[in-house]
Amino acid sequence: MSAPTYGNYHGYYTKRPVLNDERLASLPKGLFGKARVLDVGCNEGWVTCEIAQSYGAHFVVGVDIDESLISGAWRRRRTVWSMQEPTKRKATTENDGEDRESALPKKKKRKLEEAADEQSECTPKRHYFPASCEHEFGSLPIPPSSVRGKNVFPHNITFRTADWVNKDIHEDAEGYDVVVGFSISKWIHLNEGDEGLERFFKKVHRVLRPGGSFVLEPQPWDSYAKARRMSQKLKENAKHLLIKPTDFESVLKEIGFSSAKHFGTIGEGGFSRPIDLFVKN
Repeated sequence: MSAPTYGNYHGYYTKRPVLNDERLASLPKGLFGKARVLDVGCNEGWVTCEIAQSYGAHFVVGVDIDESLISGAWRRRRTVWSMQEPTKRKATTENDGEDRESALPKKKKRKLEEAADEQSECTPKRHYFPASCEHEFGSLPIPPSSVRGKNVFPHNITFRTADWVNKDIHEDAEGYDVVVGFSISKWIHLNEGDEGLERFFKKVHRVLRPGGSFVLEPQPWDSYAKARRMSQKLKENAKHLLIKPTDFESVLKEIGFSSAKHFGTIGEGGFSRPIDLFVKN
């Protein structure tokens, strides 16, 4: 396997195992509620699935440059669904086929969506069934969205393979309420240089709706030293970097973001990093 020069570590969350991601828990309550969310550098989709399942988001997109990680993210979605507590409130229709959803009357569609909103506010327990059940018996089949509602997990999530810094995805056109960038700034910086990092920040600003939030977990400058040894390209790029993580806030303010709201340093050991939130002015 080639070196993870984009931070595309396989098995990342076996090294950082959590049932409930403390980075998400540190953020303001309601940040993701009924929001359209983009998770950049989603890896195998652990955080993406948690936002979609437990935080009431209407729609969540996970994007990563590594196609094999995105395949793992789709598997993660199904695994998380299989371990979820049976739904207590269920929106039903007379037709039981996903392909018939478009044929439903507008009034019935509206009721389905309202039921989905109610359901998102009383999220089933995420780890109701032990992991051994999913391992032994396989993943549960996912019901059609016409039964559960399109804004309820697992139908409120999708994944894309893309070099997002340099290439738009289909979902960008509609914009987002929240963009999450956990532990990716270093890899963008080393691969794309100062110019590429600024291009990333500007793109986040562009795809955010007015008043939207950018959640950033920047890696510290001293962690760049080990990462740049992964390839000659990273080593050469690192020589020309002038922007440092301590400069990120001023760069983002120049682009059009508010001052950072700091939520402390989260995590332990090498995963101890600040969590900051910037609002699009």
